[in-house]
Amino acid sequence: MFTRQAISTLRLVRLSRGLATHANSGLAVPASLHLKTGQTFKGTSFGAPRSVFGETVFSTSITSYTESMTDPSYRGQILVFTTPLIGNYGVPHNVAPFDSQDVGVVLESQGIQCAAVVVGDVAEKFSHYTAVESIASWCKRHNVPGITGVDTRAITTLLRDQGTTLGRVAVGTDALLPPPAAEEYWDPSLENLVDQISTKQVYELNPTGSVKIAMLDFGAKANILRSLVRRDAAVTVFPWNYDFNKVRDQFDGLFLSNGPGDPKQCMEAALNLRRTIAEWNKPIFGICMGNQIIGMAAGLDSYRMTFGNRGHNQPVLALASSGSIKAGRVYVTSQNHQYALKLQEPFPEGWEPFFINCNDSSVEGIKSTDASGKQVWGVQFHPESAGGPLDTIEMFTDFVSHCKAQKVANYQPADVKPQVGLETEAPRVAATA
Repeated sequence: MFTRQAISTLRLVRLSRGLATHANSGLAVPASLHLKTGQTFKGTSFGAPRSVFGETVFSTSITSYTESMTDPSYRGQILVFTTPLIGNYGVPHNVAPFDSQDVGVVLESQGIQCAAVVVGDVAEKFSHYTAVESIASWCKRHNVPGITGVDTRAITTLLRDQGTTLGRVAVGTDALLPPPAAEEYWDPSLENLVDQISTKQVYELNPTGSVKIAMLDFGAKANILRSLVRRDAAVTVFPWNYDFNKVRDQFDGLFLSNGPGDPKQCMEAALNLRRTIAEWNKPIFGICMGNQIIGMAAGLDSYRMTFGNRGHNQPVLALASSGSIKAGRVYVTSQNHQYALKLQEPFPEGWEPFFINCNDSSVEGIKSTDASGKQVWGVQFHPESAGGPLDTIEMFTDFVSHCKAQKVANYQPADVKPQVGLETEAPRVAATA
């Protein structure tokens, strides 16, 4: 027998469900996910009514599907969410101010970056105080197809066992056709995805900041920029292959962002950085792709992982202490990468491993040694998360503090010179759909 309290709670639940916004799914359109390894999964379509090829990957993130889908590191990928229900809190209005607290967008870029999304159950109702549309209408507006009603557990098991696999999402009449031939599948890793997504023009954020930091944009998440400007940094963003050495004396630090694809496609940036590290003694920090570029500049090699690490629950062990990071402690991190740096013995002179993954023992970061006299750090995970744990967020504070300290140490009023060689545009977030 229900108590009065139980009946009251049940009424409240029914009321809240009734207030949720319907996603207007319309008529069911057939859709299929074909994998190059021969498997096919049949479901129904949502989002854009078109078929696409891509690299099929999975993410174990439970929340933040909007941040994942707008992360430029997912460029060219068919994103499978292991969490069964996706879309229940809708999609927010993706506009923010350009100031010392924000960078123009609420999410991680201006549009959806993944090629397609695969979910077990797309929400037909969404409810959140910031939501303005459903995930289905959002995908349709950005011309991104989705498939729902498939067994994402089985897909994830396949990808875990056989590794990341090329695939195709076929929609409508295409879903009724036979799977593509093996030679028809498109491999995004063969293209320079960074060049597709990186800014083409130099631009500046928070120009009145107290410390000047340059960023090489390999496909930067907005929250990386946000994490820097909120620490009072003026950030100038450059294309990925810009030779920073031409303007390096105008800055107090260099940041290398995350990005999609194979880091070996960006060897030009690694060679430029090698000269920077050799000739410049100011702080350098890299995240994800930025970490791999630092590693290649140091003489390490990169390799393609079996299925990569994607999710908000990856534990890493700190092997060295630096700032807020303490050796011997395990940090839970957010990650999204298919490639990693090879762990070799001996490590290049002047360098040491910084973090190692507790699950697969892959290298999760490197740093310059104290004896080298350099201030260089790289991490494979995302300290800024968005979404995910914030165990390592203070690494941004550490980096900006090092830049400020270096600025004070180098301050010589008699040598102040006007800036030259920089033509910047109005602030904007470079990554677009």
